Amino acid sequence: MRTELCWPEFEVLRDPVRCVNCKVCVRECANEVHRWDEKTGRVTADESKCVNCQRCVATCPTRALAIAPTRNRLREGAGWQPGLLRQIYRQAETGGVLLSSMGSPAPLPSYWDRLLINASQVTNPSIDPLREPMETRTFLGRRDAPLCRDENGRLVPQKVPGLELETPILFAAMSYGAISYNAHAALAKAAKRLGTFYNTGEGGLHEDFYAYGENTIVQVASGRFGVHPRYLNAGAAVEIKIGQGAKPGIGGHLPGKKITADVARTRMIPPGSDAISPAPHHDIYSIEDLRQLVDSLKEATGGTRPIIVKVAAVHNIAAIASGIARSGADIIAIDGFSGGTGAAPVRIRDNVGIPIELALAAVDQRLRDEQIRGRVSLVVSGSIRSSADVVKAIALGADAVSIGTAALVAMGCHLCRSCHRGLCNWGIASQRPDLVARLDIDQAADRLYNLVTAWTHEIQEMMGGMGINSIDALRGNRLMLRGIGLSETELRVLGVQHAGE
Repeated sequence: MRTELCWPEFEVLRDPVRCVNCKVCVRECANEVHRWDEKTGRVTADESKCVNCQRCVATCPTRALAIAPTRNRLREGAGWQPGLLRQIYRQAETGGVLLSSMGSPAPLPSYWDRLLINASQVTNPSIDPLREPMETRTFLGRRDAPLCRDENGRLVPQKVPGLELETPILFAAMSYGAISYNAHAALAKAAKRLGTFYNTGEGGLHEDFYAYGENTIVQVASGRFGVHPRYLNAGAAVEIKIGQGAKPGIGGHLPGKKITADVARTRMIPPGSDAISPAPHHDIYSIEDLRQLVDSLKEATGGTRPIIVKVAAVHNIAAIASGIARSGADIIAIDGFSGGTGAAPVRIRDNVGIPIELALAAVDQRLRDEQIRGRVSLVVSGSIRSSADVVKAIALGADAVSIGTAALVAMGCHLCRSCHRGLCNWGIASQRPDLVARLDIDQAADRLYNLVTAWTHEIQEMMGGMGINSIDALRGNRLMLRGIGLSETELRVLGVQHAGE
């Protein structure tokens, strides 16, 4: 018995006047939505397979196509929305865990949108970034190195492991396997050109990208995929991934169909086998265990690379960050609720974790209260959507931000949330050669460069409007923020005043 009495989620609207049956949509759709019917001599559509990736719409030469939400709707109630009913029907039919990709579409509040930026007027004049120097360069690493003097009392420069960024924006961790070779190549090229860094994710580093080592952060996750001494020394920094915002407390799973021979070689696993990362690191059950791994990685890299520890934003994140700062890590990366991913259980994605804005403010304040803020730098990610979000994050205490979803969108992603299927029509989240070839590496790298360059110019404009001429002066400067429509508790956690105060 079929209980799902509604139509598919999306409708393919085809204008019969404009459609010339050129079959471009048939060739371009990896989901096999469009097909040529020999009997009728026209193109038809199986709407049940549509994920609204917009590839057919973008490539149709006569603009004959549109994708729209289905007009046939289940009866709605306050607690029983059609999407939830669909999910129940699917689980009743399959008995499986629901998976989805990218960030949560749940209508939860975005605190970025409830924070406003202050501006200078008369007593503290603004700065014109077109005529006066504006410093967006930032340094990630320890800032509390002890002062040392020689026998003559002169200061001796202390070299501490760190990362120098021309702009406070990095590209977030996305593994080879979850995204394509071409996507990784574009991220690496753009990072080098921008003077920033991209992150390998937990899938190891392809041999071709060792050339970009000075702009690469290599990751060590619970599965230890692709980890060996040369890999650890190939990048500019090493990141220990404990968790991520889209699925706190949950391990990773890359389906075997994405483990091609090239991906398998990079990850050092058999082709076609599922790559499963355990939920915990089986050698980390305390801060003391974490310190041992941090020390081991420093020893393996000769103490020349900063060590990053990445965690998901959860309710006791301030205490966790305090422990990480004392473990010897140089940088703490915090990934918030709504962070993107290639695949996550829907219930975890939509219900576990806390927003990055609250986590960041709580961590920055805790480290300041304990007088250890200088021991580590803070990098945050999870729904960083614009240059304004970057400015607000830095004002709340971040040293820099990582962008993942925004970077993929810049390359052409249409956020159809079906990355886990490996059928990305834009060549980003797929390993199928014909689909991967659709993403032009140089063009994607140019688009990434343009995006970050535009954001950097906007950051300079906003800092100038605040009367601030450097990222250092903006960091943790919460007087430059005002809340709107927030409760007293929210304002207290964020450490900002309400608009008008």
